[in-house]
Amino acid sequence: MEPLIVTLKLDADTFARFDRLRREHFPTKLNHLSAHLTLFHHLPGEERGRVEADLRAVAPTAAVELQVTGLCSLGRGVAFELASPPLNSLRAELARRWPHWLTPQDRQGFRPHVTVQNKVTPEEARALKALLTADFSPFTARGEGFQLWRYLNGPWALEAEVPFLIHPV
Repeated sequence: MEPLIVTLKLDADTFARFDRLRREHFPTKLNHLSAHLTLFHHLPGEERGRVEADLRAVAPTAAVELQVTGLCSLGRGVAFELASPPLNSLRAELARRWPHWLTPQDRQGFRPHVTVQNKVTPEEARALKALLTADFSPFTARGEGFQLWRYLNGPWALEAEVPFLIHPV
């Protein structure tokens, strides 16, 4: 069964900003996805019910504040760096629930980022980083929920959204 991916749902303005940059700077033929902040890259697809239940169990009752602090080089791409102690805590709690499912990539230290360019030459990446850095000012964003995706060998299919806000029943 295809693996699952967990991302953070960003507030609409921040998502639109990052997604526009991704559409502009990610190679079109390789860009199967919208902008995203990945929390877990590869969870077992057959555990979908438990993964969603755990997301619902740890979801906070308010949006999570994120600080967009700068840009970083990916070697062959560029990403925005984010900082958020509450997000780090949420992710750590989920990782504690899924120790046997985590791949080496998901066991590494968590460094929240949103990639807007990848799979280009190092020169193109350096040029975009310099361009974006010249106009960059740190800003605050919000994480408003979890998104659970199914990996489809390139594109992803949204399986579920878990909002962070309590909604009346």
